[in-house]
Amino acid sequence: MKHLLFAIIFLASHGAEAISLDQLSLPPGFKIDYFAEDVVSARQMALSDKGIVYVGSMNAGNVYALQDKDNDGKAEKRWLIAKGLKRPSGIAFKDGDLYVADINRILKFSQIDDHLDQPKSEVFFSDLPHDSHHGWKFLRFAPNGELIIPVGAPCNICEAPTDKHARLFSLNMATKTLTELAQGVRNSVGFDFHPSSGELWFSDNGADMLGDDVPADEINRLSKPGSHFGYPYFHEGTIADTNFSEGKKSTDYVQPALKLGAHVAPLGIHFYLGKHFPAAYQQQLFVAEHGSWNRSKKSGYKVGMVTLNGSTVVKYEPFITGFMKDEKTLGRPAALMELGDGSLLVADDFANVIYRVTYGD
Repeated sequence: MKHLLFAIIFLASHGAEAISLDQLSLPPGFKIDYFAEDVVSARQMALSDKGIVYVGSMNAGNVYALQDKDNDGKAEKRWLIAKGLKRPSGIAFKDGDLYVADINRILKFSQIDDHLDQPKSEVFFSDLPHDSHHGWKFLRFAPNGELIIPVGAPCNICEAPTDKHARLFSLNMATKTLTELAQGVRNSVGFDFHPSSGELWFSDNGADMLGDDVPADEINRLSKPGSHFGYPYFHEGTIADTNFSEGKKSTDYVQPALKLGAHVAPLGIHFYLGKHFPAAYQQQLFVAEHGSWNRSKKSGYKVGMVTLNGSTVVKYEPFITGFMKDEKTLGRPAALMELGDGSLLVADDFANVIYRVTYGD
């Protein structure tokens, strides 16, 4: 009965036709297929030790669990873990437990793999702002075991109203205390740790309504905890805000590691750690560009790859394109996750699907 209810929810909420895979372009040798369809408003994904793929959502308010039980590259079994939450886009998995960000709180589903048919949650942490504007989250555990949590600015352009806005935090899981990692961050919903340096890299979405071509969205690198990345005083590092930059110098703030296009909306980012992709793609940074919503001509709508030499950006180029054609939106990449076999999952919250990217035969 529960699986039937889940299917009904999917069909009732499915607002966009699944994109034709023939419309998507990848570099030679790469293939793309559906890992799962009808995953409404799919956002961040998390992988359990038993291979269960958990998926948060944006507007659907749901958390899903998917299983590729026969290892054919497609999830044939699924569960509805939670519903009725407030934009539970951010999720993370550690030591058997699933953590879900619900705007102002973090929920914990203990030993979730063993309770998929009767999931139960508890409020693990609730000392976060209640603002819905830029209040949705992305979660990731740091190498030291702490949980990284972003809190966006509750506006388009404004001074942070409290010391808990426009920042990245680290949550100690034992003491449940927050430590500020970065400030001056408008809206980050994607970050990952560099595989060699261990530094935190994160996406940041620039301000709206300043024009078609400014400001650039950003990929940033945190080399020193407590650093300020310039918002709201400077956009894309050096463009002074007319209302907030008086008496400020751009050189006092950390400059972007990479300036993307304006309004491309970078969400999830992921350092590829596997060996399945060719060497040129290994330990490089993949970026899900969700795509613009307030630009006269659409931009973004792709998955890109940042080629790095150490911590230096060498180039940025498309990896998956075709999510937009003739100004018509066909899909919106939102999050990335690597499976144990080295294939790459891409969540699309417009087409309501999760793609699986592989290389070779």
